[in-house]
Amino acid sequence: MALCRKDSFLWGKAAPAETRKSVAVQTHGFELLDDIQKLRLEIQPDTDPKVKEQNKTVFRSRRFLRGKKKFNMDPKTGIQYLVENELLEWRAQPVADFLYKEEGLNKSAIGNFLGEREEMHLEVLKAFVDLHEFSDLNLVQALRQFLWSFRLPGEAQKIDRMMEAFAARYCDCNPGVFQSTDTCYILSFAVIMLNTSLHNPNVRDKPGLQHFISMNRGINSGHDLPDDLLTKLYASIRSEPFKIPEDDGNDLTLTFFNPEREGWLLKMGGQVKTWKRRWFILTDSCLYYFQYTTDKDPIGIIPLENLNVRMLQSSSKPYCLELYNSRGQKVKACKTQNKRGVVPGKHQSYRLSAASEEERDDWMDAIRASVTKDPFHDLVSSRKRKLMSSGAS
Repeated sequence: MALCRKDSFLWGKAAPAETRKSVAVQTHGFELLDDIQKLRLEIQPDTDPKVKEQNKTVFRSRRFLRGKKKFNMDPKTGIQYLVENELLEWRAQPVADFLYKEEGLNKSAIGNFLGEREEMHLEVLKAFVDLHEFSDLNLVQALRQFLWSFRLPGEAQKIDRMMEAFAARYCDCNPGVFQSTDTCYILSFAVIMLNTSLHNPNVRDKPGLQHFISMNRGINSGHDLPDDLLTKLYASIRSEPFKIPEDDGNDLTLTFFNPEREGWLLKMGGQVKTWKRRWFILTDSCLYYFQYTTDKDPIGIIPLENLNVRMLQSSSKPYCLELYNSRGQKVKACKTQNKRGVVPGKHQSYRLSAASEEERDDWMDAIRASVTKDPFHDLVSSRKRKLMSSGAS
């Protein structure tokens, strides 16, 4: 789930440059071996049909595994590979079954595929959501099941489509609980944001029950939802946060396989104001930095949500840029330490220095293109206005 992912600073394991190259070569090698095996099957004598059939089964299994690996690196490419090799039908239900039931698929890749807006993807999304049975579950229980089957992507439009589909399915399974799917949609976002507020250590002011009830006044087509319903939802989230699904098949997943940008930058320390050379990777709306290019894990992570970037004049270093929160808040980032695990960063802003003016400008352009805004506020606000206006009329 994108919100909890950024707020909890969850990330996959880094793949250094040498590893990324070797994986690309290995992938190409596996495809060549598959082609060779296919040729062997085609010219194999028909004298032993049993052995030939066994070989075909092995070959098919290898191709299916290759398709899953491709899916984890690029969902559309993986599905296309499976369809072209007649391992998966290009129809909504078989694709949905594959995404819902197949083991070893990357949860983020599933979410990204389901969130696309092409007609076929929308049909797959509906079939995927319909595989969930929400009857006689309260909203939190249904959300726990739904959000465990994939990771919410970060784009607002994708989130909107997926939560719309969830709300429609929940209301179909539980008629009469809400007066409209818009009510279910808004309350679902309220529950997700409540989960973050209650269980994110960076949020100091934890919302109480009365705050949760008051923020959901009038969302049931202009009427209030029962206090006991909201109380149960609040208690459930307070006692147990949403579990974020770990990506299956981590050996198949390359978090940094195709970054938007990577390279060396100087970074000013948070407490000790000295410049240190760090290897930066920009991907998935986050900046990861390492001490060396060969390091397996990053030593720091800077989610770009709600951040701005600007040119900075520095007396000590040329070609500087600064990452900062326009609201004047501290940048929500983290550092990894062997003994203490993940600890919050202490930067009011991040100051970086490039080797040239051109390199600095390229980094700034790439960062601006990757900066994300909190998608939930605008989605929920527009839906609330719609409900209030319909209730008033």
